[in-house]
Amino acid sequence: MKCPICKHGQMHPAKVTITLDRGPTTVVFKGVPARQCVNCGESFVDEKVTAELLRQAEASAKAGVEVEVKSFAA
Repeated sequence: MKCPICKHGQMHPAKVTITLDRGPTTVVFKGVPARQCVNCGESFVDEKVTAELLRQAEASAKAGVEVEVKSFAA
């Protein structure tokens, strides 16, 4: 599949780092499964992974976490 952003590179499975900010909370997820363009580096995660990222980030925000770095676990 060609990258929808740069229109040149191919998308390949990869593990990426994603940072989510919400108010005073910042959560960094490492090892997130995604598809990444070999040309421009743009990453895309599927709907299921996105839902899990948001769920975990919301839990951190509710717990009052300011900054957290965690390995992604589905």
